Amino acid sequence: MPEGSRKWLWRGVLALFLTFALLLAYALWLLGPTGKEAVVRIPRGAKGAEVARILEEAGLLRSGHLFSAYLRFSGRERRLVPGVYRLKGEGAFRLARALTGGEKPLTLTLTFPEGQRAKDYAQRLSQAGLDGEGFLRLVENPGPLKPPYVEGRTLEGYLFPATYTFDLLATPEEVVRALLRRFEAELTPPVRALLAERGLSVHAWVTLASIVQAEAGSEAEMPYIAGVFLNRLERGMPLQADPTVAYALGKRLPELSRPAGDFAVDSPYNTYRYKGLPPGPIGNPGRAALLAVLNPIRQDAQGRPYLYFFHARGKLFLNTDFAGHLRDLARHRYSSP
Repeated sequence: MPEGSRKWLWRGVLALFLTFALLLAYALWLLGPTGKEAVVRIPRGAKGAEVARILEEAGLLRSGHLFSAYLRFSGRERRLVPGVYRLKGEGAFRLARALTGGEKPLTLTLTFPEGQRAKDYAQRLSQAGLDGEGFLRLVENPGPLKPPYVEGRTLEGYLFPATYTFDLLATPEEVVRALLRRFEAELTPPVRALLAERGLSVHAWVTLASIVQAEAGSEAEMPYIAGVFLNRLERGMPLQADPTVAYALGKRLPELSRPAGDFAVDSPYNTYRYKGLPPGPIGNPGRAALLAVLNPIRQDAQGRPYLYFFHARGKLFLNTDFAGHLRDLARHRYSSP
């Protein structure tokens, strides 16, 4: 080969090498750190191209196309973990590792208090950014999610009050299942044995516990209140529980008004008009209320059954006869301080 041809060949090789080096450097720059930080939401079922677009729009990547290709050819596209992440633009390779198990998605922790209704839980979920409306629709029409022991139409009462941690992409079904699983944990063999011994169905147990929960001012009062209600049920007396009337009207307890005729409402939840338990729970009782129904205090020291109670000045007053009940009402509730 002539000397001149060799020179042109080397120059061509060098130019090709330099071009390749420049393209490689540019590609590495495109895939490199951006220095930005963002919270991104990776939907369930998202493919590499969609994930790349989300990261690029958040400023974590310079080239979504190159990142998408890397995910596809490296096999990481199949291992993407959906969720909400707080990520830094530290480069495509670190981002890929983060989204395929290297980092855990963000979660939120929610506490559902004892005694609140499903609609209150739905509001908490909505305030936390989850689908509270979908949750409430599922509670009211659970379909195949409804356990066999739930005799009512809804899941009210079986949404166990506790503290839960959810993925930020948690669906209404996942939330409902979590609360139902926690309730199932309370149905231990000893509890089932006590229910059989007391002649209570799970539904009756939860329904009564929800009323006890709403009536009690403290956990210490719950066994006494449960005892009063069980004694009244046994004797065919109406429960006359204010919280059931409030539930029938969709009101809070302090909003009830006798002059407005609230206590005359024609509803199966009005335990002043109808004897026995209402059709279902009026809230979601906690463990203390559930156990109180299974372990009630039904008699005084002389063995007389408690049949009446009321609250006054922060205390619970119990009575075994109506005359004594009226006397104590006049003395403690209706008398001036």
